[in-house]
Amino acid sequence: MAYDPGAIDATLAAAVGDEPELIAELRGAFLDSANRALDQLEAAHRAPEWRLAASRLKGLAASFGAVRLMAVANEAAEAQPLDMAIVRRLRRAVERL
Repeated sequence: MAYDPGAIDATLAAAVGDEPELIAELRGAFLDSANRALDQLEAAHRAPEWRLAASRLKGLAASFGAVRLMAVANEAAEAQPLDMAIVRRLRRAVERL
């Protein structure tokens, strides 16, 4: 799957127009939310908690056009709880945004 580092900014620009400060603020809020969702995923010890956290991250990624993150979050929703390899992949996907 291709990685598009400008996808989030393009999605935000389409939503709010040419407002660089607002785009930066919304991007920061997205990254904060993504990192919180990752923290919840890491803290999940049971399958229902794990799947809920992965689904939240997937929805967040979809809302902001982060296609790669959305795909990996979808994989996480199908994975076993505490699959640290997939958590590392998710963290890398967030870092690349």
